[in-house]
Amino acid sequence: MMQVDDKIKAEVREVVYDFFAEECEIDVSEITDDSNIFTDLGGDSLMFLALIEIFTKKYDQEIDLKTIGKYSVKHPVETIGELVDMQLLIIEHGNNILELDR
Repeated sequence: MMQVDDKIKAEVREVVYDFFAEECEIDVSEITDDSNIFTDLGGDSLMFLALIEIFTKKYDQEIDLKTIGKYSVKHPVETIGELVDMQLLIIEHGNNILELDR
């Protein structure tokens, strides 16, 4: 497991905000933690996969997408803030993320 510190939290937030600004063709200043990914930004679920890929490379992790899929079915995200929190959990717990439900 990886220790998530304030630096990683800030990096993840910045990457998520920049990613959605670019992909949804909006200014990053228009995005908040409360922005709904689907209704406010026009995002889709494929963006989640792209972000997981970005972070697995950035933090040199191997994560089973099936495991992440199982977790996200039980813990769906709709807002940017929820997505940032989930990405941090994935970085911190990796393939052990399902154990958080136990």
